[in-house]
Amino acid sequence: MGPAVRLATLLAVLALQAGDLAGVAARGDTFSALTSVARALAPERRLLGLLRRYLRGEEARLRDLTRFYDKVLSLHEDSATPVSNPLLAFTLIKRLQSDWKNVVHSLEASENIRALKDGYEKVEQDLPAFEDLEGAARALMRLQDVYMLSVKGLARGVFQRVTGCAVTDLYSPRRLFSLTGDDCFQVGKVAYDMGDYYHAIPWLEEAVSLFRGSYGEWKTEDEASLEDALDHLAFAYFQVGNISCALSLSREFLLYSPDNKRMARNVLKYEKLLAESPNQAAAEAVIQRPNVPHLQTRDTYEELCQTLGSQPTHYQIPSLYCSYETSSSPYLLLQPVRKEVIHLEPYVVLYHDFVSDTEAQKIRGLAEPWLQRSVVASGEKQLPVEYRISKSAWLKDTVDPVLVTLDHRIASLTGLDVQPPYAEYLQVVNYGIGGHYEPHFDHATSPTSPLYRMNSGNRVATFMIYLSSVEAGGATAFIYGNFSVPVVKNAALFWWNLHRSGEGDGDTLHAGCPVLVGDKWVANKWIHEYGQEFRRPCSSSPED
Repeated sequence: MGPAVRLATLLAVLALQAGDLAGVAARGDTFSALTSVARALAPERRLLGLLRRYLRGEEARLRDLTRFYDKVLSLHEDSATPVSNPLLAFTLIKRLQSDWKNVVHSLEASENIRALKDGYEKVEQDLPAFEDLEGAARALMRLQDVYMLSVKGLARGVFQRVTGCAVTDLYSPRRLFSLTGDDCFQVGKVAYDMGDYYHAIPWLEEAVSLFRGSYGEWKTEDEASLEDALDHLAFAYFQVGNISCALSLSREFLLYSPDNKRMARNVLKYEKLLAESPNQAAAEAVIQRPNVPHLQTRDTYEELCQTLGSQPTHYQIPSLYCSYETSSSPYLLLQPVRKEVIHLEPYVVLYHDFVSDTEAQKIRGLAEPWLQRSVVASGEKQLPVEYRISKSAWLKDTVDPVLVTLDHRIASLTGLDVQPPYAEYLQVVNYGIGGHYEPHFDHATSPTSPLYRMNSGNRVATFMIYLSSVEAGGATAFIYGNFSVPVVKNAALFWWNLHRSGEGDGDTLHAGCPVLVGDKWVANKWIHEYGQEFRRPCSSSPED
C-alpha cells in the first residue's frame, strides 16, 4: 500500500469516526459553528409564518403573542446575519429550544392552535437541542471570562471590559440587544447545574434584578419567574458560604410565595447558622473562578486575547519588516505576495491577500455541507472537547480546481511539497458561538499520536488562511512568544512547528481566542516532515 493510499484510508477512517459522533449528537452541535446557528434561522422563519396565520385567526386574545412575534420578527428583519452577535446567537438557540415550546404549549386547544402545534411538530426535529442551549450559555460565560466582560453590560447588549473602576468598550453593536430576566436565568442555571457558582451568581443576580423590574407582567415564552431566580440565587450563595445573602433572598422569596414549606425550612436553617456564628453575617465569601487543570497558561492566554491582536510596539522592532515575496518562484514573479514578518522566535509570517474574496467564499461553500464537530487527539482516539468549539471539514484537491490552485500557491511560497502524503488535505474550520481553541501544539507531542499513522513524520509547518473577517476577538495567540495576531481577512499565517533537528518548537504553543463578535472561518494546511528533506534540510543544532 503506497503512502497516498495509506493517507486516503486514514482520513476516510477518521471521517467515518467523526460521522458516527456527529450522528449521535448532531442536534446538540448547532452552537459549535456559526454556519449551523445561521441555518437555525430557517425553521424559526417557518415558525413565524405559522404563528402569523394563527394570529390572523384569533385576533381577540393575541395581544401577548403579538408582542412575542414582533420581537422575534424584528430580529430577522434587522440584519441578514444577526448570529454574529453572541447575545443574538444565544437567544436564537434559547428561543428555539425553550421559548417557542412555552408559547405553543401554553395556548388553548382550538382549530387554529392545533394548526400551529402541527406546524411546530413538523419543524421540531430541525430545532436546536437542549445541549445547544447549554453550549451557547457556556459560550457567554467563556466570553465573560476571557474578555473580562461585565454581566450587567452583556444583559444590556454592550460588550464592556471591567477592570477595577475602568470600563472599556470592546465592541459597539449597531443596535443594542438586551437580554430578558429569563435569558439571564437560563445562563445562570446552566452554571448552577454544573456547580459553578462563580458564574451562576452574577447571571442569577441580573435575572433577579430584571424580574423585579417587570414583576406582575406575564410573558408567554418565559420558563422562569422571579421566585425561580430567587430560589436558585439563594442556594448558590449558601453553597459559597454567604449565609446572610442566602437568608435575605429566601425571605424575599417567601413574600411572593408564603406557603412554600421548603423555603420556610431554609430560612430557619440559615437563621440558626447565623445565630451560631454571628461573625459569618459580616463576612463576604470570595468566590474562586473554577480551575481548568489542563490549562496552565490561562492568565497569559487571556491577556493576549484581550489585546484583540493589537501590537502597539510591533513597528518599533527593526528586525521585523514587510516585503514583496516571490520565493524565487516563477509562479510568483508577476504577482508577488505581500509578506509581513510578525515574529522571529518562533518565526511567524503573515501573507496579506493570499486568497481573493471569491476564492475564500468558494472554499467556505465547498466545506459547509461536510462540517462536523471538531475533535482533538486523546491518546489514540479523536474526541470532541469543550476547549475546542468549532466544526471542520477536510477537502481533497480533487474536489474543485480552486484547491489545486491554492496548493500550487502554497508550494510556490513556502518551497515545500504540499501534496499527500507529505501534507494533509485542506482542513476548513468554522467557529461557533464564542468559538475558540485553547493553547495547543499543531505538531504531535506523543509517539502514539494519530498523526504518525500517515507514515510521513510530524507536522513540520502550519499554513493557516483566514477565510473571513470578524468584528471582534478570534485572534491567534502565541503563548510563549507573548504575542497575538488578529484575524486579517484573506491573509495567511505561516510558522514552523519543528526545529531543523526535528524537535518540536515549544514556542509555537498557540490558541484561537474566543470569537467575541463575528463569523470566523479558517483553512489549515499542515505540511509533514517527509518529502521536505531537500527543501528544508535537517540540522544537528537544536538552535536551528
